[in-house]
Amino acid sequence: MISVWLFIVIILLLAFLGAPLFTIIAAVGIYAFTAADIDTSALIIDLYSKIADQPTLIAVPLFTFAGYLLAESKAPKRLVDLARALFGWMPAGLAIVALLTCALFTAFTGASGVTIVALGGLLYPILLKEKYPEQFSLGLVTASGSIGLLFPPSLPIILYGFVAKVSIDQLFVAGLIPGLLLIFFLSAYSLRVSRKARVPKIPFSWTNVWSALKAAGWELPLPFVVIGGIYGGAFTATEAAAITAFYAFLVEVFVYKDLHIVRDIPRVMRRSMLLVGAILMILGSALGLMNYLIDEQVPQKLFEFVQQYVSSKVVFLLILNGFLIVVGMMMEIFSAIVSVPLILPIAQRFNIDPVHLGIIFLTNLEVGYLMPPMGLNLFLSSLRFDKSIIHLSKAVLGFIALELVALMVITYVPDLSLWLVHVLGTK
Repeated sequence: MISVWLFIVIILLLAFLGAPLFTIIAAVGIYAFTAADIDTSALIIDLYSKIADQPTLIAVPLFTFAGYLLAESKAPKRLVDLARALFGWMPAGLAIVALLTCALFTAFTGASGVTIVALGGLLYPILLKEKYPEQFSLGLVTASGSIGLLFPPSLPIILYGFVAKVSIDQLFVAGLIPGLLLIFFLSAYSLRVSRKARVPKIPFSWTNVWSALKAAGWELPLPFVVIGGIYGGAFTATEAAAITAFYAFLVEVFVYKDLHIVRDIPRVMRRSMLLVGAILMILGSALGLMNYLIDEQVPQKLFEFVQQYVSSKVVFLLILNGFLIVVGMMMEIFSAIVSVPLILPIAQRFNIDPVHLGIIFLTNLEVGYLMPPMGLNLFLSSLRFDKSIIHLSKAVLGFIALELVALMVITYVPDLSLWLVHVLGTK
C-alpha cells in the first residue's frame, strides 16, 4: 500500500493542481477504509444512505433553481429600483439599498458569486454616480455578496441543518436577528461614510414608488411568503422550496417573459443543477469519510486533545472563530460544510447549542469570504470590476472589522440566535 506520507503528498499535489474537492475527499475516504481493511463499497453505501434517503435535501435543487431564475431575469434591476424609490431619500439610503437587496438576493441564490455578478455590476456604477467614494463602493458590493447567508431560504443553512441533524426551520428562525445585526452594523458604517462624503439624498417621490411597485409587484411577495410561511409554521423548508421554484418559474417565464421557456430555461436548469451536483458530490463523499472518522473516534480524540490545552468555553469559541475564518478564506462555503461533523461533537462537549453553532459557523464563513489574501469575494470582485486583490483588500478592511465585532456579539450572546427560536417554539 502507498505510504501515508506519499499519499498526503499526492493528495496535496492534486489539490494544488485544481482537482475537484469531492475527488480529494473520496480518495482520502477510500484510502482510509482500505487501510482499516474495510471494503471500499462502505463509502458508497454511506453516500447512498445519507443522501438518497433524506427528503430535506429536495429543498437544495428547488431553491437553487429559483435563485438562478431570478439571477438570469431582470429581477435584480427591478428590486434595486424599488429599494431606491423606498429608501433612497434616507441618509446613506443607496448604500442601505445595496445591503438589503444583496442580502435578499444571496438568501435566494445561496452563492456569493451570483450576487456579486448579478447585483454588484448594477450597484457599483450607481453608487459612484451618487458620489459615494470609490473604495467604499467597492468594499460595500464585495462585502454584501455574502451578507444574506443567515436569512431563509439560504442553502448553506439547509446544508448545515442536514449535516448537523438540526431542524432547518429552527436555523431559519435563529439566523434572523444575527443577520439583521450584521446589516445594522454595516448600515451604521455606511451612514458615517455618507455624511463624511456629503452624499446627496434621492428626493422621495410617490410616483417613483408606485412605478417601481408595479414593476416588481409579482416578485415582491416572494420573500414575504417564504419567510412568513416558514416562521408562521404554514409550511416546511422543503415545501417552501417547491412553492418558490414554481412561483419564480411562472413569474419570470409567463408574467415578465424575461426568460424563454425553450431558449433560456434549459440553460438555467443546467447551470443551477451543475451547482447542485457539485454540492451533493461533496456532501456524499464527505459524509462517507466522516462515518469512518466517527467509527475511529476521531472527534473524541480531537476533543481530548483540545481539552488538554483549553478548558474554557470562552477560549474555545475564540479558537473556533479563528479556525472557521481560515476555513472560510480557503474554501467556498459548500465545501466548508464538511468540517461540521468534526466540530459539532467538540462544541457540544462545551455545551454549545447546535443551532447557535450553526449561526456562528455561517457568520464566520461570511467573514472568511472577505479575508485577504484568499477570500473568495475578493477574487470574484477582482474579476467583475477589474481591480487588484490588494486594492480590494484595502476596500474591505472597514467592513471586515465591523463584521468581526458583530461576530463576537453573535458568538458570546447566544440568546441573539436562540431567543426567537424559543419564543416561536419552532420544531
